[in-house]
Amino acid sequence: MEYKRIRLPLSNEDILGLRAGEAVLLSGELYTARDAAHKRLFAMLQGAQGAGLPQGWPLSAPCAIYYAGPCPAAPGEVIGPCGPTTSARMDVYTPAILSAGATALIGKGPRSPAVLAALRGRAVYFAVTGGAGMLIASSIKKVEMAAFPELGTEAIRRFIIEDMPAIVACDSAGGNLYAR
Repeated sequence: MEYKRIRLPLSNEDILGLRAGEAVLLSGELYTARDAAHKRLFAMLQGAQGAGLPQGWPLSAPCAIYYAGPCPAAPGEVIGPCGPTTSARMDVYTPAILSAGATALIGKGPRSPAVLAALRGRAVYFAVTGGAGMLIASSIKKVEMAAFPELGTEAIRRFIIEDMPAIVACDSAGGNLYAR
């Protein structure tokens, strides 16, 4: 399989050029966010007359979000297994999160029609293999807490990754690997 190397956060050229079905190796910066973090982010985006996220806050600028809650690291490791969670659980929050600045989403499983519409022209959804938490963990080179540490494994973390294998599942032009 031939992989296309992609740098995160995505450039506009990447967003518009990636197509459903392409195999990619992702490198750069991404943030983890699962159910509890999405619920809090959504509340922040809806509160204070829709003021949004503070400038410079994680996810307030073009960014990639990985739907994962990493396991603790063993001694000498950067992180423990870090496989994806089911993306559909975030679908109710995703259009607002995309409006706040997310340009790449990474998880597993199909997305709702509302998410597919929200991706059009501005973002890409990548699928990674469930059950491959150790393979994905080997791509993670640096981890730091970014927000909501009290949420434990569901806290938002900042990752620096190198060559994380993924497939473009849903592209910005409406291509959807799950519909094929």
